[in-house]
Amino acid sequence: MSALVIDQIGLLVTGEPSLGDGPLGLVREAALVIEGDRVAGIERAGAAGDEQIDAGGRCVIPGFVDSHTHLVFAGDRADEFAARMAGRPYAASGIRVTTDATRAASEDELRALARRRRGEAVQAGITHLEVKSGYGLETEAERRSCMVAAELTDDVTFLGAHAVPSEYEGRANEYVELVRGEMLEACRPFARWIDVFCEEGAFDADQSRAVLEAGRDAGLGLRVHGNQLGFGPGVTLAVELGAASADHCTYLADEDVEALAASDTVATFLPATDFSTRQPYPSARRAIDAGVKVAIATNCNPGSSYTTSMAFCIALAVRDMGMTPEEALLAATRGGALALRRDDVGRLVPGARADAVILEAPSYTHLVYRPGVPLVGAVVMAGQTVLLELAD
Repeated sequence: MSALVIDQIGLLVTGEPSLGDGPLGLVREAALVIEGDRVAGIERAGAAGDEQIDAGGRCVIPGFVDSHTHLVFAGDRADEFAARMAGRPYAASGIRVTTDATRAASEDELRALARRRRGEAVQAGITHLEVKSGYGLETEAERRSCMVAAELTDDVTFLGAHAVPSEYEGRANEYVELVRGEMLEACRPFARWIDVFCEEGAFDADQSRAVLEAGRDAGLGLRVHGNQLGFGPGVTLAVELGAASADHCTYLADEDVEALAASDTVATFLPATDFSTRQPYPSARRAIDAGVKVAIATNCNPGSSYTTSMAFCIALAVRDMGMTPEEALLAATRGGALALRRDDVGRLVPGARADAVILEAPSYTHLVYRPGVPLVGAVVMAGQTVLLELAD
């Protein structure tokens, strides 16, 4: 089998402490050897291969793992964002605006839009991601959204319980029955996960439990949107049902932190959402110090976080959430993998999928040090070079 070697790496972040220095498993003056779609080994700089990429002393990190995105949608909500910046508060009801546009779009239109966003994410160094439905809110539109998402990733999440659509206004329980019955059956063939927006203005604890239990009975893993707009039952419910992740976690009571720390549920922080909605930033420091497993994700969506920049999210996490650059990078790579219950991505270790990003920088700290600067110079996904724009 032919080998691809990323050589002359000044600083390699393996994501595995046993392979190098510190929590990031740092290896200096290294070469990353790739065979097929897997990492074959880590050697000293100067290793030979059938194909070579000269990193020129740059830093190489694992590809980002974005464990929370909503890439399948149509329409634009820039006016809503502008109004929010002028002082109007964020409300979950804005989801319905995107629902109208998404229902009206054809399958080909949705596919083209989603693929464009996926390409943008690759340019930002995101080599694996989760994609949710949730802007169809009717059986056929949700099925179509899950099908398009499945063309982008094997981590598709069915989120029919994203909001109560306007035609079910005042009849949320009836809509829940549709989600956990006919809609779930239509979307299940494309999905690995089921999610629910457990929040005031969306679904209460009993409704959320009904959706999640139906998904679990259908063989899907569990994820929960919760504690975004205020203190609530979302995190507690996620832990109780053994969900892989509780996402947002903007408002965490002491008992929420304790429950997360005693569980395998990952707290996924979405700092770009708090930036966009003017919500307070949660204290990741508090969660980490308590022993909570954490991830960072972009939450790319049209209403509250229209970004595919994981570097931006990392910078916010360090500046405003109390994380160190090392913790934030781990949360955006290995943490995202944990939130998706995967061990094949988020690390550059022998046997892992060969997803690597060469930064136009000597150190990962530049992701925070140089906010807003495009630092991704090359991207390798599953052993294939998909972006190579290293500066001379």
